[in-house]
Amino acid sequence: MSNGVNRRDFLKRGAFSAAGVGVLGSMSACATTTTAAAAQSRAQVLKTSMPEAQERPASYAPLKKGVQWDKAPNGDRSDAERMQLLVDAGIDGIEAYPMEDLEAAKQFGDLAQEHGVPVHAITYGGWGAPMSSPDPEVIARGHAEIEQALRTAQAMGADTVLLVPAVVTEQVGYAEAWVNSQKNIRPMIPVAEELGVVIAVENVWNRFLLSPIEFADYVDEFDSPWVEAYFDIANVILFGYPQDWIRTLGSRIRRIHFKDFRRDGMHWPNNAYEGDVNFAEVRQALHEIGYTGWSTEEFGGGDVEWLHELSRRMDLFAQGAGEA
Repeated sequence: MSNGVNRRDFLKRGAFSAAGVGVLGSMSACATTTTAAAAQSRAQVLKTSMPEAQERPASYAPLKKGVQWDKAPNGDRSDAERMQLLVDAGIDGIEAYPMEDLEAAKQFGDLAQEHGVPVHAITYGGWGAPMSSPDPEVIARGHAEIEQALRTAQAMGADTVLLVPAVVTEQVGYAEAWVNSQKNIRPMIPVAEELGVVIAVENVWNRFLLSPIEFADYVDEFDSPWVEAYFDIANVILFGYPQDWIRTLGSRIRRIHFKDFRRDGMHWPNNAYEGDVNFAEVRQALHEIGYTGWSTEEFGGGDVEWLHELSRRMDLFAQGAGEA
């Protein structure tokens, strides 16, 4: 696979033709070449992604239930007490956040491990210093923050860091975001490999990676086992179907975020099975690609009662239920 593309190469690939941009050159021989190259690229993505159709099993393989640390009911509770609440609710692990003090991070990870709710991933994000920026100072800051997130993950015993790979703006177009972000993420791959932590890029509302084929292609172009996909099942509801994205991304998926979204009213429910995600179909798609990893909530949070209800609905999802 290619180690990278420049802006001209990116446009030649026809990455935007699915959105209609390719029609601008449809009368030229160049456009014919572009369309053929894009079709070949998509065919390769589908060849390496799409699983064989499978019947629904009598029971699905279990998924690990994760909770973002700030959703563990707090109040005046200690970290140990909050972890015990997770255990009591049947939660399997924690998604935590970067810490400057790596010794404190190690202590937190050890405590979580002792309670049976290990830290499995670190949510870094990347909105504040996007890898798509043309500003070297922003990139330098972003590199430092990503490295700190990777080192936090290693200290806590986690093997994955979530990264928002790019942000498309009025000043940074789609092609620039694609090329810049790949160029700027690549220097972090040796760090990730050294620490044994995968960089998992997530689909978010950043006007970027707007189709599953693009998402798969974007990950593939890194040509590295240290860059994979963190797939949010609800972030695509406005313009797609998560089960379709899952089948296309296939084994590229490192982690999934478990949440819901309702198109009518454009809002995020505070628990699953209250929006438009077809959880039964999503679960079937995960089964088809052989995914048996972490499913981590990303809701607004609540009290202990909310946590137990969340855990119950996560169990329903893992079992393939269509209703709560």
